[in-house]
Amino acid sequence: MDSTEDIRRQLVAEINTEAHSRASLEAQHGQIWDTDELCRDFEVLGFLAPFVVVRRLSDGRKGSLMFTHSPRFYFCFQED
Repeated sequence: MDSTEDIRRQLVAEINTEAHSRASLEAQHGQIWDTDELCRDFEVLGFLAPFVVVRRLSDGRKGSLMFTHSPRFYFCFQED
């Protein structure tokens, strides 16, 4: 049983209610990564929508990002 499922489903619905441009996400959240940029800067450790757990390649620090489905953008890096 996943105690976070309901809140994650709500977040997924909120994040994906409309397509966001990169510029609008940058205005709200700061740095944004597309899939190629994510692979350049992070090692992906796991997904649990709308979150992805990553290790930042520059310093090995673990953290998480949120993501939109379409277009696929990653944002809000939070270090663990």
